[in-house]
Amino acid sequence: MKLKYSPQDEAFRQEVRDFVATELPAGVRRKMQRGERLEREDLVAWYRRLYEKGWATPGWSREWGGTGWTPVQRHLFDEEILLGGAPRMVSSGIIMLGPVLIAFGTEAQKRRYLPDIQRSAVWWCQGFSEPGSGSDLASLRTTAVRDGDHYVVNGQKIWTSYAQFSDMMFCLVRTDPNARKPQEGISFLLIDMKAPGLTVRPIATLDGGRDLNEVFLDNVRVPVENLVGEENQGWTCAKYLLGHERGGIAGIGAAKQQLGRLRRLAGPRLGDPVFAAQVHRLEIELLALEATALRLLGAGQRSLAPAAQTSMLKVRGTELRQSIYRLMLEVAGPEAALWPGAHDDDALAELRALAPDYLDARKFSIYGGTNEVQRNLIAKALLAA
Repeated sequence: MKLKYSPQDEAFRQEVRDFVATELPAGVRRKMQRGERLEREDLVAWYRRLYEKGWATPGWSREWGGTGWTPVQRHLFDEEILLGGAPRMVSSGIIMLGPVLIAFGTEAQKRRYLPDIQRSAVWWCQGFSEPGSGSDLASLRTTAVRDGDHYVVNGQKIWTSYAQFSDMMFCLVRTDPNARKPQEGISFLLIDMKAPGLTVRPIATLDGGRDLNEVFLDNVRVPVENLVGEENQGWTCAKYLLGHERGGIAGIGAAKQQLGRLRRLAGPRLGDPVFAAQVHRLEIELLALEATALRLLGAGQRSLAPAAQTSMLKVRGTELRQSIYRLMLEVAGPEAALWPGAHDDDALAELRALAPDYLDARKFSIYGGTNEVQRNLIAKALLAA
């Protein structure tokens, strides 16, 4: 069973599908098929194809390079990119910083940073979480003290994705430690990753990845012109940014991609009625999630702050994707116990990539605000209604 779309939307879907089939670089496609890790150059090679097509920044305003697509077209684009075997968009500059600069940045900041973000010429990472200040983001302790034309920044960030190959970081810092509310003393800064006093330390994860990092800031001097919005008003920028981050965090396209992978790997096992029932249940739950997401798009949701509906999609979508990976691990059986090897053939490499994939999927329900916190937001919204 599939949801029905208008003929115009189906034509758009086919256009995206054909583009991915012809333009996705062969090396990137092979790495995706084998479950291998992508480096910055792999991602940039694909993102620049999207840029040349005019599709790199669909969530931006038309003035600054957006596509002007409808919400349904955005949904179909995100879905078909993944179903075609392309990597998901992980550029924090495109997904998160770009919309913030368009909404709150100065004209000088927009003209300086947005074109390079759009071309993937400059890579950005997100400096929000700190030890003890992840889900409780407002308790962050990294400080920025004004010193003439600069802020002097001291503190530590953690779980900073792709900091190892980022050029810049957008960062939340505390500029007023005496504010009445912790949210009122936070500012939003743009920091050069090569600035003296900034150190990146990788964090090894269970799946063998090195995409997460700690970032230490020791008397890092940041020009005042790199302040986005007003001083002590960074929380407004952060809420706007998190709304964009969580907007696609349900991962419907990714779930469809992995369900197709599950069916392909399962092969004859789909003849087992017990196993087939588990797959069908996941398909039904995904269909319900997609229908819910489309209803919200149809209602023209444009909240600047993360809404309860977004939290619902995040919780259900991330847990559903984890369930799909769990079932794929079962399909792989003993082969999944062996880590990917350089000399594996394609079929064996994909099976052996499932254990790292499964372990990596554990973070889905943590990043972007843990699912426990999302449930609290949902409960507050329902009780206040």
